[in-house]
Amino acid sequence: MQDSMKGLARFTGLLARAALWVAGTGLVLMTIFIAAQVFWRYILNDSLTWSEPASVMIMGWFIFLGAAVGIREGYHLSFDILLYVLPDRVKSWLHTLSDFAVAAFGGGMIWFGSSLAYKTAGNMVPSLGISGAFDFIPIVGGGVLVVLFSAERVLRRIAGLPTARFGDAPLEE
Repeated sequence: MQDSMKGLARFTGLLARAALWVAGTGLVLMTIFIAAQVFWRYILNDSLTWSEPASVMIMGWFIFLGAAVGIREGYHLSFDILLYVLPDRVKSWLHTLSDFAVAAFGGGMIWFGSSLAYKTAGNMVPSLGISGAFDFIPIVGGGVLVVLFSAERVLRRIAGLPTARFGDAPLEE
């Protein structure tokens, strides 16, 4: 099982790295779009109507992709004070319970994000000329990664492989 888990870890590691590249690129693009809007508005006395909605849409991508990678790498929020006094076996069970709760939240992101995307698919974002569903697709994509990365954490624990925790070095693929 450890060999198959190492293969899964390589795959999810590549997926996490790609998600971080997309998120980082989105952050840079958003910064460029906002800077261009400021230049156009205050220097050229004109306005780019597409820069604000495009920036908000891009922000959704880098927030949800970055959050999912944070879950894989153990940087998500947690309340660990009780874990300092519990035996390792109990800690493992509580971490697994936490991973299931996070996966359930990711499932909610998929379900409700899909519902929102479906309900707004017929609407158009006027300044971009695209479907309103594009505003909610990052929630679905982030939810898929949250579920996948949470499942990986549980499976790693079952296989006896380490999982990342806040402050640890990133997982090796």
